Amino acid sequence: MLFKEFAELCSRLEKISGRLETIDILAEAISSLSEDDLPVFCRLILGKPFPEWSPKKIGTGPNLLYEAVAFVTGRKKEEILDRLGRVGDAGAAVEELLSQKSQTAFFTTDLMLSDLMTALEELASTGGGRSQKEKARIIQRILSDASPLEGHYITAILLEDFRIGVGEGNLREAIAQAFSVDPALVEYAGQVRNDMGEVATLAKQGDDVLRSVRLVPFHPVRMMLARQGTISAVLEGEEHIVVEFKYDGARFQFHKEGTVCRMYSRRLEEVTKALPDVVHLLDQAIAGDVIVDGEVIAVKDGHPLPFQTVLRRFRRKHGVTKAAESIEMVPRLFDILYCNGEMLIDTPFHNRRDILTGVAKEFVTEQLVSGDETEIENYYHAALDAGHEGVMLKRRDSRYTPGVRGKDWVKIKPEADTLDLVVVGAEWGEGKRAHVFGSFLLAARDNDRLVPISRVATGFSDEQLGWLHSILKDDIIRSSGKMVWFEPKIVFEVGYSEIQKSPNYEGGYALRFPRFIEVREDKDIREGNTAEDVGERYTLTHRPVPS
Repeated sequence: MLFKEFAELCSRLEKISGRLETIDILAEAISSLSEDDLPVFCRLILGKPFPEWSPKKIGTGPNLLYEAVAFVTGRKKEEILDRLGRVGDAGAAVEELLSQKSQTAFFTTDLMLSDLMTALEELASTGGGRSQKEKARIIQRILSDASPLEGHYITAILLEDFRIGVGEGNLREAIAQAFSVDPALVEYAGQVRNDMGEVATLAKQGDDVLRSVRLVPFHPVRMMLARQGTISAVLEGEEHIVVEFKYDGARFQFHKEGTVCRMYSRRLEEVTKALPDVVHLLDQAIAGDVIVDGEVIAVKDGHPLPFQTVLRRFRRKHGVTKAAESIEMVPRLFDILYCNGEMLIDTPFHNRRDILTGVAKEFVTEQLVSGDETEIENYYHAALDAGHEGVMLKRRDSRYTPGVRGKDWVKIKPEADTLDLVVVGAEWGEGKRAHVFGSFLLAARDNDRLVPISRVATGFSDEQLGWLHSILKDDIIRSSGKMVWFEPKIVFEVGYSEIQKSPNYEGGYALRFPRFIEVREDKDIREGNTAEDVGERYTLTHRPVPS
């Protein structure tokens, strides 16, 4: 497939608002692709060159891209930034700049979809002392051969800001339609393989192949998620439910096959080297080849330490041995997805628990199985007294649904008015904070879009603002006056006193007295709260009082 055809398709899809029309167009394109182009197309149409579980990352920030654009267009970097500020969209600005190139190469070749993928692979594999120069050279080469429209979508892919209205849901439906397979099986294969490129290739072979997909060690899948709720609501219609402590730690997925062990974070990044002490404990405690789900907590004098203590270990690259000696890290296991060649995600939860306790000698979390609300309430308060966040309620017959926030797992914790929102922009500070960002623009997820609903400027220490500036400054994709916009990568937990309706934000709501709590480094932007969540909270707190 020519990348020009891909870019034209993206441009067409971006102008469509109807879901069914989007699926029809995608299905038509997918059904015509070659065997080699099919997986590449399905990853790139989501703006993700590599599967989510892959350690490969493009690793190019906006500054590197803008320098390459300046080189290719014969302009100064300042002109590029000025154009970005005026146009407001990095892809559109690059398209405009490429259309006004002062020089055109005498010999250009048509860019194929596979050519771009090869270049992205090169970017991901380029490291070492000269990596930035080499990455710049690769980007310059791609853009030199690109038409203005191609440059638009190359930019969006490189900046990981590819929003053309196509999400995994639409893509799943299109794959099913293109190959006349069951959409439910496409969704199931997506949960198991965690790679829509591979799923499309399997779908082309039919329902039986989709139905036969299996988990394999060292190919992590998204973790099952929980909703907030109440004990009484969960007990309705249930004779007994499972109750477990909800730990104030960091989620992990542990894979073991033979003598090889690897650990992955909630964001599916490998953290084996950062937590060798925990990996060793699990290796010694677990017999057989497994994939297990759990949480690691930091402990001192028998009491759990705050969540941030654990996160510091997860992102540590140096001084790991010393850190391991100073803080005790304890794993807690609560589920098993795979054991000795058998995939278990469709096995009822109470059976998975029996298998887990059979292969793990220790570190399996305690459980209460009860249908008595008072007994569960007492267990909940015991969890709080022990320093934990609360409890998890789980249905005994539930299957494990990777990446899904369903009704089978419900978290119970003290009422706290907080939201997890994605940082999409910021405004420079004033006075002593003029060299850092002073306030941040936050957004909620609305299907495949991010819609702003608030700013937050309080709750930060000077040290935190300095750190946030250091990690966000290279992710600026455009600016206007004192305002900048970022590649969306970071989630803030934010407290507030009330949700109000507001025409000032695209999401239609605003937070009253928002206050920064912490950066949720363990969460991907897809795990932030949705616009629907915000609307539900508004409705709950603004119900008419019965007369």
